[in-house]
Amino acid sequence: MPRHARLLFAGHPLHVAHRGVNRGACFADDADREFYLGLLQELLPASGCVLHAYVLMTNHVHLIVTPSNADSAARLMKPVAQRHAQRCNKRWKRTGPLWEGRFRSSLVDSHEYALNCHRYIEENPLRAGMVRHPAEHRWSSFRANAMGYPCAFLTPHASMQALHGDPVERLIAYRALFDAPMAKRELELFRDALMSGLPAGSDEFIERVAIATGKPAARRNRPALPKK
Repeated sequence: MPRHARLLFAGHPLHVAHRGVNRGACFADDADREFYLGLLQELLPASGCVLHAYVLMTNHVHLIVTPSNADSAARLMKPVAQRHAQRCNKRWKRTGPLWEGRFRSSLVDSHEYALNCHRYIEENPLRAGMVRHPAEHRWSSFRANAMGYPCAFLTPHASMQALHGDPVERLIAYRALFDAPMAKRELELFRDALMSGLPAGSDEFIERVAIATGKPAARRNRPALPKK
């Protein structure tokens, strides 16, 4: 089945996921992961994207970026995937594609939805049974976003800045978001949005996206973010 054209809304966060072809491994070791993060750092400025959160899993990656132009995400993801695959093919003495040809993406509403998308991404290793706490996974943005570890290529999203004016209190408030695992319905919201390519957000946001892009931005029975 052909995929829908991407819904892109410059200046709004975009949840991006890219999987290994046939769900195969994309990273053999930490050197592969270091190389991938190095590519992000190198290529982010020229792409017109800023990066807010990420996680590297065994066979896929998740990112939250804010693109400045409609093609910014593609200008980042395409060369990162190509150069990473070229290096891995040479290292592993393999041939053929490493990544699925097309990354998935979903627009994300601001503040509560953006913060929950951060959680969705940074809790991924926990849900996969790889760690007991997100801080144990070296290959995500959790340590930077929640613990203040330096990361030169990460830019805090405005939803995080709004948690508290004081940087230390902001870290504490962000960590508190992870005190309990995400509810099943919240997980389904972001999974459904990625699979469909449609936005994760309030009804008002989805209506604005539809008006701005001239494309349908919702489908029936869309999961909603539970009210707090």
